[in-house]
Amino acid sequence: MAALDGIDLTLHRGEVLALLGPNGAGKSTALSLLLGLRKPDQGRVELFGRSPDDPAARAMVGATPQDTGFPETLKVGEVIDLVSAHYPNPVPKAELLDRFGLTPLAARQTGGLSGGQKRRLAVALAFAGRPAAVFLDEPTTGLDVEARRMLWAAVDGYVAGGGTVLLTTHYLEEAEALARRIAVIDQGRVVAEGALDDIRGRVSLRRVRFTAAHLPPLDAKALGIERVERAGTEIVLVTARADDTVRALVMSGAPFSDLEVRAATLEEALMSIVRTGRGEAA
Repeated sequence: MAALDGIDLTLHRGEVLALLGPNGAGKSTALSLLLGLRKPDQGRVELFGRSPDDPAARAMVGATPQDTGFPETLKVGEVIDLVSAHYPNPVPKAELLDRFGLTPLAARQTGGLSGGQKRRLAVALAFAGRPAAVFLDEPTTGLDVEARRMLWAAVDGYVAGGGTVLLTTHYLEEAEALARRIAVIDQGRVVAEGALDDIRGRVSLRRVRFTAAHLPPLDAKALGIERVERAGTEIVLVTARADDTVRALVMSGAPFSDLEVRAATLEEALMSIVRTGRGEAA
């Protein structure tokens, strides 16, 4: 089976495109091809209209792969100096350190950094050369909430200045916070692409939320109820037939209050899109 099958992605200036999908879907493979780290078996890959191997194309891109290693005896500031020396107009070191919360760590050897601190340094280096586009593969893995939001702010600032980001992430709230567009990959194919609300709107799933002491007997299969969530007296029915579900709830005669029907979450939409693409039953 091909790792990727006819993927066509277009990135626009000043936007974040989030590449989402299950493990093994082909997200990291796509980034490797764009960076010239892997060669396609057939077809072609273009980056800024050039081959990813072209030095001119590579100079326009910054990247953070999933796994990054540093010489343990080099200090954080020295690593930034080393990388920045490859670019004609790098971001000033003090600015880069501050942007990613690394200033207190500038004199520390990388061998003494925590996993999260190393990750922040790896992401910071992707922006060192003022690239036109940045590819981030699971950038906030291992980061705490504060560090994650600091990185989000850095990405927002970069995009506001006209930069472009291609992002893979398992944190769906990250995609919701950063991305203007989403592409869903499964089994090496793009199975959906569009704005966040468009992706949610492609599935019929809805969340029927209400308050009740007990869940009345409902025919889950007939009503397309995929999941039931309970938290005390709050009940949520994730269903493909929201109107019929509400009607059945009313007809049951069971007391309930605070009824609310909302769109599916991004996670629920992605799961439904992937199942549909595989020809599985919802």
